[in-house]
Amino acid sequence: MSEPIEWLPDGTPYSPRFGDRYHSENGGLDQARRVFLHGCGLPEAWAGQPQWRILETGFGFGLNFLVTWAAWRADPQRPTLLHFASTEAWPVSAADLLRATSAHPELAPMAEALHRQWWGLLPGVHRLRFDEGRVLLTLCVGDTQALLRQQSLTVDSIYLDGFSPQRNPEIWDLQTLKAVARCCRRGTSLATWTIARAVRDALAQCGFEVTRVPGVPPKRDNLHAIYNPRWEPRTTRQTEATPAPVAPGPCIIIGGGIAGAATAASLARRGWQVVVLDQATEPAAGASALPAGVFAPHVSPDDSVLSRLSRSGIRTTLQQADWLLTEGVDWARCGVLEHRTDGTPGLAPDWMDGPGAAWSQPAPPAALAEAQLPPDATACWHHQAGWVRPARLAKALLSQPGIRWQGDCRVARLRRIEQAAAEGCAPLAWQALDAQGQVLAEAPTLVIAAGAGSLELLDHRWPLQPVRGQVSWGLHAHPAAPLLPFPVNGHGNLVPRFPLEDSPGGRTAWVMGSTFERDVEALPPAAADVRAAHATNWAKLQALLPRIAPQLEPAFAPVLPTPGADPSPADRPLAQTAVQSWAAVRCTAPDRLPIVGPVDASNLPGLWVCTAMGARGLSLALLCGELLAARLQGEPLPLDAKLAKALGTERLQ
Repeated sequence: MSEPIEWLPDGTPYSPRFGDRYHSENGGLDQARRVFLHGCGLPEAWAGQPQWRILETGFGFGLNFLVTWAAWRADPQRPTLLHFASTEAWPVSAADLLRATSAHPELAPMAEALHRQWWGLLPGVHRLRFDEGRVLLTLCVGDTQALLRQQSLTVDSIYLDGFSPQRNPEIWDLQTLKAVARCCRRGTSLATWTIARAVRDALAQCGFEVTRVPGVPPKRDNLHAIYNPRWEPRTTRQTEATPAPVAPGPCIIIGGGIAGAATAASLARRGWQVVVLDQATEPAAGASALPAGVFAPHVSPDDSVLSRLSRSGIRTTLQQADWLLTEGVDWARCGVLEHRTDGTPGLAPDWMDGPGAAWSQPAPPAALAEAQLPPDATACWHHQAGWVRPARLAKALLSQPGIRWQGDCRVARLRRIEQAAAEGCAPLAWQALDAQGQVLAEAPTLVIAAGAGSLELLDHRWPLQPVRGQVSWGLHAHPAAPLLPFPVNGHGNLVPRFPLEDSPGGRTAWVMGSTFERDVEALPPAAADVRAAHATNWAKLQALLPRIAPQLEPAFAPVLPTPGADPSPADRPLAQTAVQSWAAVRCTAPDRLPIVGPVDASNLPGLWVCTAMGARGLSLALLCGELLAARLQGEPLPLDAKLAKALGTERLQ
């Protein structure tokens, strides 16, 4: 549940938990600007930098974040990327958040943008994105000390904030400040409003040079500090094989599907010059050419790794689809009903008592009725879910500045070379070669995002499994059959209606799938395989929506065997009104999770991979693109470090 807030007569928010105001009598704006922003030498310190990373202890109502964001917007010398990581043990409600910030009209547009993303904040790490991904808020919900020890952060500035040391001593104690110091590089600046002797002594013990400075009324003094320990700090808690951060530069991405497009867009937003190579003429010609697909969070009673990953992924997909696509034409955030046909519960018994209810809930009676399922059916309703046309998303991602498409390029192998340089050194670079040995592209950094084609390019380094999937789809007759107002997933999934054209009143279609044909790569499928796939998808539809399925039976009937009749010739052409087929080959890892990270940091520097999305590309690919970019540049990660490890290449070494 949200942290309860009381509002004092002067409009100041008050915390009953800590018995203290959230900010000083001046409304907190002067404190945010003068104590924290200017106390860390900003905006001057970040001028011309590719990125700037700030850590705050205690997000509260987000005034420090909003003031910093406003300063970034106003600064012509601002860094390309602003990272703001903040911890918060007790998030306030969205309504209280908006009320507290509405007192500052100059911050109102940004406060409203923050309010729109302030939902579903379960314990853990949440990445909120603003200004089309150039301002990144990493909100860490939980105990500050524990979260900072779990994450692998390196920051340039620190806002040390929170309720007073007398009211909330834990956030100011030595162990917490040690966790803060572990996030510093030599020269990291720190600012805070308290001058408590215990805080000054603890900061000094942790390696900070501490200085008193004139305070912001009603405080007489504030503290500034610089991380400059007398000892040599450890620069990383990773292994020696972890690649050093790389500045934006040229990069090759092999694969023009949604994984490659997402990676290209994430890097291009950070200032990289990206060339995308693909064997097809146009983007999204492989598995991303699916007519339409469902994105929805995975749920499990124990809130498994996949469940938590899927929420981070869905949040990323929602944010970027909102920037890039036209709702109702390219995608829809309409909610998804999950019919759990095996009868197992998807949600923990106490799920609805917390912020997870903003993500998913037991299916309400109205949704079950629209799906013509019985009132006692085991089902979940996913609020943050919907359908998308993957090819539209991939093409929109690839249309971002800084990306160059290079189609009709079949990469046969990779070669590492040494480049001549004016200084006499020879930096490494990667070349993508065709079957004749001609160089298609060359860059110091190369990312393999080729789906099932990744196996050959990786020289079978990992046991990736190709999986052919076939869907059944068809046009709606006029007038279109009503079917359902939302997709349904569970045993397969149905997108009941999506547009095939941009104009209102154009043709609409439905799609049902998919098959999972492991270790099958043949494309196009043989006619007999197509008919078998239709039969499989029809059976799934009947189990998923037994009372809705008859509405689509006329489309399936021409391709299904008639009991007692001679089998139809396998090569008989299908009637135009019959169900149509679409097929592609996907790729999965042994643990069914994507693979993101350096291929071999020690022996193959500069070679990265973002692949094995399996059947969850719409939910996870955009998150994976952001994770790869963050790891490549040494940024705060867009998700919990343990979840990032579950996706990392290191797990397969």
